[in-house]
Amino acid sequence: MRRTTFILPILVVIGAVLISALYIVDERQKALRLWFGEVTAVIEEPGLYFKIPVLHEIVYYDDRILPLDTQELEVTPLDDRRLRVDAFARWRINDPVRFRRAVGTGGEAAGASRLERILNAELREVLGSVNSGAVLSSDRVALMNRIRDQSRGQALSLGIEVVDVRIKRADLPEQNLAATFERMRAEREREAADEIARGNEAAQRVRAQADRTVVETTSEAAKNASIIRGEADARRNAIFADAFGRDPEFFAFYRSLSAYENSLDGSNSTLVISPDSEFFDYLKSNTGVPAQ
Repeated sequence: MRRTTFILPILVVIGAVLISALYIVDERQKALRLWFGEVTAVIEEPGLYFKIPVLHEIVYYDDRILPLDTQELEVTPLDDRRLRVDAFARWRINDPVRFRRAVGTGGEAAGASRLERILNAELREVLGSVNSGAVLSSDRVALMNRIRDQSRGQALSLGIEVVDVRIKRADLPEQNLAATFERMRAEREREAADEIARGNEAAQRVRAQADRTVVETTSEAAKNASIIRGEADARRNAIFADAFGRDPEFFAFYRSLSAYENSLDGSNSTLVISPDSEFFDYLKSNTGVPAQ
């Protein structure tokens, strides 16, 4: 009974010591084994490991890609239009030993804080070297890649790998929005006025071309009509000449009848002509006396 009383606590102590000598590294983690604060081993493979209780300290770090949302930052591009920039980054711990020496016991939180300061400095430097139009256009992708590449060099000294950097938002401050919108409206109105002026100019050219075409077509038609009338008059005169050549007396008679018809047109036509005029030759009787 007395032996059991002494052996059982000893077994419990031995079991506790053995359990405390074991530690597990998850597949999502990296671990450092420290001996009085000095790194003695880096465990990167998951599994079950042993340590000396009390003397060894195990520090775990996340081996996954970690997110970092930076605080809203105000930058001033080359054109002095201030912008409010909100960015985020993706990072991971690639060198646990260097990371431990750089951030101490602060862990991932201290590393994220140090990395945020690096990103803010690079954001100010890169975005301050271009105009605001580049930040607000498709050129933003190249700027983000430039910020990422420049941040990587400094982050490596912390044992951190910067995977990616992206700008979530780049807006103007509230006090500048009204002036910016007004300037944009003025630019759009100027562009609209230019388009209207170009449209009016094009319409004027079309109208001038149409007027010219009308004049040319009318002139050509008048010329053709004059030619046709001239040819018709020539044919008519030729017919008259042929008829006159065949029977001069009949031709003279026909012309006199046409003259009578034209001169005596109307109900109250009056002519004052000498009775001996040749005009009345075909109105006289066979005896030479004008017909009644």
